[in-house]
Amino acid sequence: MKWLDRLERKFGHLAIKGLVTYIVIANLIVFMLDGLLNLSIISKLVLVPSLVLKGEIWRLITYIFIPPSSSALWIIFALYFYYLVGSSLEHEWGSFRFNVYYLIGMAATTIAAFITNRGATAVYLNLSLFLAFAYLYPNFEILLFFFIPVKIKYLAWLELAFIAYTVIVGPATNRIAALASVVNFLIFFGRDFIDRLKMKRQVYRNRKRFFKEIKGGR
Repeated sequence: MKWLDRLERKFGHLAIKGLVTYIVIANLIVFMLDGLLNLSIISKLVLVPSLVLKGEIWRLITYIFIPPSSSALWIIFALYFYYLVGSSLEHEWGSFRFNVYYLIGMAATTIAAFITNRGATAVYLNLSLFLAFAYLYPNFEILLFFFIPVKIKYLAWLELAFIAYTVIVGPATNRIAALASVVNFLIFFGRDFIDRLKMKRQVYRNRKRFFKEIKGGR
């Protein structure tokens, strides 16, 4: 992507290296403060548009520090997987491009929250990281429920199906949130994704025509 190359040449030095590491550590700290010490700070971190407009502008950033689970067992797995996905993407793209992908996701989440006037966390943002990881490493296997090996591409297709279902039949607020969750993915992979679908369609047509000609020649 030429626009991304230009941005990297100009602003690449501003990239935060190991961004996902800092986010995971912050998630763990918030989990311990809120879940183990009962300080009830998560409500102060959620992205709530009405409160941002009242001056609580820290919420534009702090929602990404809200842990994805309140379970002590699940949080270990969730944050480890979050780190694995984020660090793999940064290794593949470099720090700057990973930062841009994440920031686009944050911007989309924020805009969706203000349009719908609903509170937001980083759940959909994290799902966009998952989609990017699955697209780049489709045959990577994870243990579903800790013992069922599943290739990540199948989970990604399920997620895309759920997003499509939400966009088609869900209420307006959910549609906007679902669309916001794939904005950065579409910007980074949309053209390549469409080209792959066209190629597969062409291969299918060529194969169908080939077998038709063979059958007709008998």
